[in-house]
Amino acid sequence: MRTCSVCDREYPRAEPWRCSCGEPLDYATQPLPDGRPGKFSRTSGVWDFAEFLPMDERVSLGEGWTPLVDAPEWNATFKLEYLHPTGSFKDRGAATVIAEALEVGADRVLEDSSGNAGLAVASYAARAGLDAEIYVPASAKDAKVRRIERTGADVVPVEGSREAVTDACIDAVESGVGWYASHAWNPAFFAGTATAAYEIAAQRDWNVPDVVVTPLGHGTLFLGLYRGFRALEQAGWTDTIPRILGTQAVGYSPIADEDGSGSDDGAANDLADGIHIRDPPRGRQIRHAIDETDGAAVAVSAAATARERDRLGAAGFHVEPTCATATAALTQFRERGELQDGDDVVVALTGRND
Repeated sequence: MRTCSVCDREYPRAEPWRCSCGEPLDYATQPLPDGRPGKFSRTSGVWDFAEFLPMDERVSLGEGWTPLVDAPEWNATFKLEYLHPTGSFKDRGAATVIAEALEVGADRVLEDSSGNAGLAVASYAARAGLDAEIYVPASAKDAKVRRIERTGADVVPVEGSREAVTDACIDAVESGVGWYASHAWNPAFFAGTATAAYEIAAQRDWNVPDVVVTPLGHGTLFLGLYRGFRALEQAGWTDTIPRILGTQAVGYSPIADEDGSGSDDGAANDLADGIHIRDPPRGRQIRHAIDETDGAAVAVSAAATARERDRLGAAGFHVEPTCATATAALTQFRERGELQDGDDVVVALTGRND
């Protein structure tokens, strides 16, 4: 069953894609394992953590178990989420959402995306033998569009804002074109991104860091991390939940409480296009996760993003601009007192440079 966290209405897993009150749906219960963790084969992708996952079908392209790498220049450890099969952490959610699609009998999946989520969903749909239709901004990068098309998915470019892309996809879903495999709305996607938390804990011998930092748009990884660390604590595998800090792009920063007018030089951060979300559907849940973990969010300028992308590249981390907001924000978090000297910090490097 799926349930609404606001009005408590319950629905079957297959339909609908959101509550009649307009809020997102989540699984009624979080599966938890019995007993303490054993050894993992590290050969089954996100399905090594099947006891935490609410679906029985499995789809995999070898995602998961991305490295944890010391980054002393940043006084942090990096989780290299850009080393997934399609180049971003979205592979985690794509594996589980397509497994859910198989479980409910869908034969065609729809997704709206600025690039990474669309590519991940299209790739895992192809792996599972499902048709896919991906709605993208008309301004989407040609390289990403070509990669999506090579999976055999239908690509639908949409003029206008990122919100217009979502609206077009939702119109198609509601007209019966296909099943909504959304990285913003579908709880199956968040079940997959939660596996990043399980991996971080496992790679650290079940000691969680003090802080985890990640880019924040729809909250796909941010909420996945919160839910994953919460599930680990509920299972008795870990003792605490880390503080979770999110980084947004100036001009697209509702959670950071920016007014959207831009940075000090008057410009919005158009480089970090992967987090250009002004009204995330799960905004209420993101704010709740910040409150529960004593977390925070800041907005990062285009200039800081560009400098940090170059700095990361010079150190051998070839990431996309959106990803660079996470390390760019470390200085801001430290200046604001959100990070203290001696904090054990993990930063998710979420997407690969094209």
